[in-house]
Amino acid sequence: MNLHMLWKKRKSIIFTWLISYSAVLFIPMIMSLIIYSQSSEALKSEIHRANDSLLKQVRYSIDTQIDLMKRLNMEISWNTTLQTLMYSTKPASEAQFLAFQLVKELRTYQTSYATIDEFYVTWDQESSVLRPGNVRDKRTAFETIHNTGTLRYEQWLDTMNNAPNNEFVLLPHVDAASPQSSIAHITHLPKDLNGKQAGTVVVMADMQRFQKAMESISLFNGGQILILNHDNQVLMSNLPVTDKENVIVQQLKDADHVNSLSGSGNLELFYTQSEISDLKYVLLIPSNTYWQKAEYVRKFTYISIVISIMGAGVLTWFFLRRNYSPIRQLVKSISDRNPLTDRVDGNELHLIQNEIFQTRDEKEKIAQQLQSHHHILRSNMLSRLMKGKMDTLISYEEAFQSFDIELISNKFAVILFAVENHETLHSNLPGMDLNERRKLIQFIITNVVEELVGQRYHAGYVVEMDEMMACLINFGQTETSDLNEDLVWVASEAQRFLIRFRMDLTLSIGGIHKSLPGVAVAYQEAIDAMEYKLIIGKKEIIAYDDLRRDADDKSQLGYYYPLQVEQQIINLIKVGDFSQASSFMNDVTERNFNKPFVSLTLAKCLIFNLVGTMVKAINELGERDSGFLGNNPLWMENIIACDTFAEMQNELQTLLQEVCLFAAAKVESNLTKERTETLRDLISNVMTYIAEHYHDANLSVNTIGERFELKGSYISKLFKEQTGEGLLDYISKWRIEQAKKMMGSRKESISEIAKLVGYNEAATFIRVFKKYEGITPGKFKEMG
Repeated sequence: MNLHMLWKKRKSIIFTWLISYSAVLFIPMIMSLIIYSQSSEALKSEIHRANDSLLKQVRYSIDTQIDLMKRLNMEISWNTTLQTLMYSTKPASEAQFLAFQLVKELRTYQTSYATIDEFYVTWDQESSVLRPGNVRDKRTAFETIHNTGTLRYEQWLDTMNNAPNNEFVLLPHVDAASPQSSIAHITHLPKDLNGKQAGTVVVMADMQRFQKAMESISLFNGGQILILNHDNQVLMSNLPVTDKENVIVQQLKDADHVNSLSGSGNLELFYTQSEISDLKYVLLIPSNTYWQKAEYVRKFTYISIVISIMGAGVLTWFFLRRNYSPIRQLVKSISDRNPLTDRVDGNELHLIQNEIFQTRDEKEKIAQQLQSHHHILRSNMLSRLMKGKMDTLISYEEAFQSFDIELISNKFAVILFAVENHETLHSNLPGMDLNERRKLIQFIITNVVEELVGQRYHAGYVVEMDEMMACLINFGQTETSDLNEDLVWVASEAQRFLIRFRMDLTLSIGGIHKSLPGVAVAYQEAIDAMEYKLIIGKKEIIAYDDLRRDADDKSQLGYYYPLQVEQQIINLIKVGDFSQASSFMNDVTERNFNKPFVSLTLAKCLIFNLVGTMVKAINELGERDSGFLGNNPLWMENIIACDTFAEMQNELQTLLQEVCLFAAAKVESNLTKERTETLRDLISNVMTYIAEHYHDANLSVNTIGERFELKGSYISKLFKEQTGEGLLDYISKWRIEQAKKMMGSRKESISEIAKLVGYNEAATFIRVFKKYEGITPGKFKEMG
């Protein structure tokens, strides 16, 4: 058995077993991956915790030494003798005595702080250095303490004077082991009363005292320890510091206080802050060392999964062959006995099961199917009967008997029920989908109508027909009642009763016909009667016999919509007279529809003609420029979609009103445009008149009004509406502008210029000039 055969048998039980075995194998594989993931996370967490613990040990050891340095620094800084020496105004001889006393006291500190390798105080007033037991000048002290060849004297002085206060720095130490450097804690003493620097306290500890704690963690994991100051400068390291380490350390500038940062190239970085100072302790471990154990776990997991898959594959193949042999022999036996056995699905167990139960269940399934589809089959039979499509191979009587329908006579009629408020009816039935609501409505109508028909001793059968409900009525053997009256009674009672369920119904009644073939005729008559809902309206009972009697009266036929009436309506629309246009349109509709019988074709034709009348009116108004019809493309569809003429008439009235509003707006727009152009010309002429007569002292609003044969107040109002500025203000500003031009180019006096621009009095001119320019004419002339 190869893979090709397995693919051909992909629906066979052997394929199902293969999937099942694979699924069983898949679960331990997933568990292995989960265990690996959890183990990896746990291992990573333990590695982090171990390195953090080692880093904290280094921090503890170094912080202990740093704490001693800070405590010694603080004791020296607050020494009373030092305070007196630095900030007293005693003579030089007494100051030297105080310095002698201070160096003796510093010797006691040397005994108390044995792990401090060096400490001293610079005395800037005397340019000296105070050490335990001696006083030296700064040059001698530098040679004694720091002159290892790596630091010049001037650099040392700069450090003493300008190093940040309470900061750790690296300083060379003559007595220190290699490398010849120490960590120094520098504290500047407060300045004296003259604002001069008093001195600096320096406490130093050799690197050798920090190396043991750093070497212990380095030997454990091969990592590199860095001690950084506040500015992330490397103070000390157990290994030489390269550019790579410097770049990685710069990451800490933008990082908050965290325990570890990983993924820095091929290094893993751990970082912690000193608890007593601003020093930072950084541990850098090579990534291959860091992940060595995790890599081992990952490889071991992958190897175990591969071995599991190979072993499971061998066992699966063995058990598949062993378990499938009996099934194959049984299937072969069934196929030999029954060559026609259906094996479409390819599953041997399904084939065996179907073969065993097929004979026993066949009759039961057929009976259940007939019972479950009884209502559907009966509805289908009645529907085909009403449409005249009943099968001729089966007699009507046999079909009725099979559906428990008993014919009590050979007289039939059909009543149609149209529910007009489906949307609101559905909203009153929350929690049900559309199909359930439809079935509920059918159930209610069926039970009510069939019961009402039974009360008149007739038989009724309700079925759904093309979005409506149809009731086939088989009249009983009665000679005393009028069958047409019974039909009307059933329709009216059904309409009245179903209103309780908030159903608005329109009903149509077909004629009474004999024999079963007449059922199709009765149904078609009911359909024709329902179409007259367009004219008669909704929620009515429409009988086909009544329509037929009205149709026999030929005097009622006719069509009224003469050309002169249409032209009158068009003229009224063009002037926007909605009231008169609506009156004419209502007169046309009343003369056509207020008749007992109206042809549906003529009714629809009239509606189209009325819409066409409004389209003609819009085109005569120049609609193509405004896009009126293009902005309202669904008018025609909305009118045609109406179910009744009353709804169509309402849509027509709405359309007529919008068309008239459009026409009125068009006319108003034309009038407004002409008035605007006239006013624009008037204002332009007024401005021209002012430019030509501004030098006339008698120029005023009233003289301008007389010139243009208008009242001064009215022309001033028009001028402000068009320009936003008062006419008198415009005259004054024009005169001032002309005066400014004259003062810039001519030599006349202020009085002469005032008269040239229309002011008889110079004082009036000065007052107006200052109002609009903010300064007097004289100052303006001086500025020019």
